[in-house]
Amino acid sequence: MLDYLIKGGTIVDGTGAARYRGDVGVKDGRIAAVGKVEQAARETIDANGLVVAPGFVDIHTHYDAQVFWDPALSPSCYHGVTSMFAGNCGFSVAPLTAEGSDYLMRMLARVEGMPLQSLRDGVPWNWTSFGSYLDRVQEQRPAVNIGFLVGHSALRRAVMGAAAVDQPADPQQLAAMQQLLHQSLAEGGMGFSSSQAPTHNDGGGHPVPSRAADGAELIALSRCLRDHPGTLLEFIPTVGPFEERHMQLMTEMSLAAQRSLNWNVLIVNTGARAIYENQIQAADYAAARGAEIRALTFAQPVSLRLNLLSGFGLDALPGWAAVLGLPVPERMRALADPVTRARLIDSAAHPDVPVLLRAMGNFSAMTIEQTFAPQTKAYQGRALAEVAAERGQSPADAFFDIALADELRTCFLPRLGGDDEESWALRGAMWKDPRTLVGASDAGAHLDMIDTFAFSTTVLGEGVRKRGLLTLEEGVHQITDLPARFMGLKERGRIAQGWHADLVVFDPERVGKGKMDMRFDLPGGAGRLYCEAEGIHQVLVNGAVIVRNNQLTGQRPGRVLRSGQDTETVPIPAARG
Repeated sequence: MLDYLIKGGTIVDGTGAARYRGDVGVKDGRIAAVGKVEQAARETIDANGLVVAPGFVDIHTHYDAQVFWDPALSPSCYHGVTSMFAGNCGFSVAPLTAEGSDYLMRMLARVEGMPLQSLRDGVPWNWTSFGSYLDRVQEQRPAVNIGFLVGHSALRRAVMGAAAVDQPADPQQLAAMQQLLHQSLAEGGMGFSSSQAPTHNDGGGHPVPSRAADGAELIALSRCLRDHPGTLLEFIPTVGPFEERHMQLMTEMSLAAQRSLNWNVLIVNTGARAIYENQIQAADYAAARGAEIRALTFAQPVSLRLNLLSGFGLDALPGWAAVLGLPVPERMRALADPVTRARLIDSAAHPDVPVLLRAMGNFSAMTIEQTFAPQTKAYQGRALAEVAAERGQSPADAFFDIALADELRTCFLPRLGGDDEESWALRGAMWKDPRTLVGASDAGAHLDMIDTFAFSTTVLGEGVRKRGLLTLEEGVHQITDLPARFMGLKERGRIAQGWHADLVVFDPERVGKGKMDMRFDLPGGAGRLYCEAEGIHQVLVNGAVIVRNNQLTGQRPGRVLRSGQDTETVPIPAARG
């Protein structure tokens, strides 16, 4: 007898092949039958008028900490994600030394927008090795499947201690990092991730440890992956246009590892086409030299909520990191000081600021999205320039004064663009480009800043249903089989007999993301941006229903994915030839 019979649905199998009407039988966590299924089942799911698709795959999350206080890994689970990968951008929470947890907590609070109190209250920090961390995660019984890359900043901190943030590694330290990376990959790490992005600063306002590494260190660590099946690279080379040195470094990392490199992130916003044409050439540059580079790209326009409390994004502006790294009382005094303020305003307008960061210093184009003090409440939802005119101030001075009145909590929305028809057309072309992958959800990070976690329902709702940028088959392929094959997942990402029963049943006429709001449900009472999914009826992981009509069922059948065991090596084109 089957466990489930999903009856009479439109099957979109993930491969891009044409849809067809049929049934899917599930037994013992696997797809037991596909097509016309006559076997009896303990439960029958009526899928008439609905689509049955493979579970969605999210290759870029930061759920490394949240998994301990929210094993359901919401809101991703509601949006049909059944397999995901964390530890991106160099920010894993293992390996860990006895004194390292406080540093990593403060770093994650600053660079990934995870509330510090939530990290303290909700995470046990009771592991040292990467393997022991994976064991602790499995003990949580996650609802979905989740794998973790080994983060460069955690690795560097574990070996070099406080010197990791500003010193090159000596030969002995590099050898120790290589040994620790080998161990972490052997214990199930999915690969190696790193960042050299100027937006990435730690809790003290210093560059995160990975930014102190030179190219030789990155290449030497990448080479470790050759010895570990089912691994790959993830990297942030910079923010903004590429120079040849960025493309050369990623190419050499890919060649050293003999693995694909996924770089983060290709944005369709202000100046989109010029940046796209500049950055996408990295894939061709690598291919011509026998390497493989894939660009990760967003599923939607990016709306970035800025505040002076976390400081993320703003700290990439020249000279801002040192001020935003101060303790809050000192920071408030500095931001109220006319000399310090004038210096910050001038540096934000400097012509050398990368084009992708200029909106963060364009105070005249900002909206005040959320305020907190009684005296600022009337400003909420209004243009900063309009409010500034009423107050008889420049928009820059209003920006700082309103934030100070709110104890730095004010949420500002810069004008990033990317929601016009031309940008959407370019976004659709990018999704189809074989040099890209759609995703960049950042789920679990920047919790009060960005809403990109709903990438899967955005692709299906906005990209397929509303705008027709992709067919239904193409849209499902983009978020199932394509990322699963890139990551080397074994027997996931397709509806095929014998494969794992990770499945989503959804209404193609309603699928999309719901209304965005703030929920204050994190440890310590902190808030996060949140939205449920529209049109997602059932989500199955390893043959068990975890979500039914936007309600968790209580089943938590997910597993920690481990390299080699759950993934296989995907050769780069040079190795195929």
